[in-house]
Amino acid sequence: MTQLDTASSMHSDMARFSYPTSAMLGDYLRAATGLVPTLLILATVSVGSVAGVVLSGFAAIFGAFAVRTALRHGTNLEVSDAELRATGLRPAVIRWSELDRMKLAYYSTRRDRKSGWMQLELGAGRTRLTLDSRLDGFEQLVRHAATAAGEGDLELSEATAANLQALGIRVPERRGTR
Repeated sequence: MTQLDTASSMHSDMARFSYPTSAMLGDYLRAATGLVPTLLILATVSVGSVAGVVLSGFAAIFGAFAVRTALRHGTNLEVSDAELRATGLRPAVIRWSELDRMKLAYYSTRRDRKSGWMQLELGAGRTRLTLDSRLDGFEQLVRHAATAAGEGDLELSEATAANLQALGIRVPERRGTR
């Protein structure tokens, strides 16, 4: 077996995830809907200092949202049995054996809780990653994280455990409670 064969076989068990453009399009449109008119008003209309500050604040908020959306969209994730690796403008690596934080939250957009999204926060030391359910393969990634949390005897909040169960993922038991 050559070195190239070894390298390719090591990466064959790696799963790759990314945010599809179709899932991010709404965020890009929301950012543009707020940013473009605000900048047009600032560029074409003579506004007072208070209105200028308020409009500039809105422009900054929508601009930051656009940058955050672009960063998220440009992030690619590689998951192996050993680690989760984020590549893009904000690279990060979380080794599963060092996982010390896992939070799975559900954010409802309606009172009946029939519509919404999930957000997964993972951490190891000072490294933190926040991913949402628009990610292709989100449930597979959550499954992998839950397995790592169980193997690392990580304590999960009641909300995280309930959200794992809602996805049909068995909540890992802590070793101290077995």
